[in-house]
Amino acid sequence: MVELEDLDGVGPTTAEKLREAGYDSVESLAVATTGELMEAAELGMRVAVRVINSARDAAKMGYETATEVLERRKHIGRIRTGSASLDRIIGGGIETQALSEVFGEFGSGKSQLAHQLCVNAQLPPEEGGLGGKAIYIDTENTFRPERIEQMARAVGLEPGRVLDNIYVARACTTDHQVLLAGKAADLAKQGDVRLIVVDSLTSLFRTEFCGRGALAERQQRLARHLAELHKLAELHDLAVFVTNQVQARPDVFFGDPTRPVGGHVLGHSATARIYLRKSKANTRVANLVDHPGLPPESATFQIVEAGIRDPD
Repeated sequence: MVELEDLDGVGPTTAEKLREAGYDSVESLAVATTGELMEAAELGMRVAVRVINSARDAAKMGYETATEVLERRKHIGRIRTGSASLDRIIGGGIETQALSEVFGEFGSGKSQLAHQLCVNAQLPPEEGGLGGKAIYIDTENTFRPERIEQMARAVGLEPGRVLDNIYVARACTTDHQVLLAGKAADLAKQGDVRLIVVDSLTSLFRTEFCGRGALAERQQRLARHLAELHKLAELHDLAVFVTNQVQARPDVFFGDPTRPVGGHVLGHSATARIYLRKSKANTRVANLVDHPGLPPESATFQIVEAGIRDPD
């Protein structure tokens, strides 16, 4: 294992600064930007560039063959949703090393699905989980431990233990939300966190950045936040699951007049995008809008006391 002190340009003093700034592994340095390193560890530009390049060489962040990529992807984990039909259209469950987004109107089941994943992530792999803990960043006061208890009992887990394995934080501002994502990295370094939920990703951004004049800054901050979440997913082999709001399009007279908040920044960043909408008899329809390896498809599921399930 390569230590920080083994990198070119990193002595004991610099290594201590880097660790204090949260860069305690070669991989975390390899994906850092020059500006981040200069600000966080108080390094000069030349030193920061040399450290990052050395870390990338040590982490072997160069080209690899498509065969090697295929072999690596065979080890990606998946968290089942509780609905076999929903799992089918998304390739078997919510993937690790990826950012999955669900968007829809209020009451469409976004938070319910987030709760279910926090429970199912704790199941052993043979039962559709990852045998790990979950982090829930709550921006809309939607987390309900009572709902977790119901879902845990339904899958045969002890509710108290399931609750102990979910770290919950209420974000009050976008700065706080970004800070919590950074703190999630500290928890993920312990090695037992397999899921991070942000519910919802865009709520606070919509509130704080109003009007066209603030749009550019909002999208830049959102892009940086998404990049940090992607880093977490890839570095720690965990799944990132975000919910998103929708907004009305008054210029649309035919078809669905709603679209997800976040624009192209979020659209290009999300690995998988799923559109949820309410249907008849307490059912929900999930449409896979975008996925790099799967075709658009739809599935129907129910929200019952036990959680997310296939329709009867």
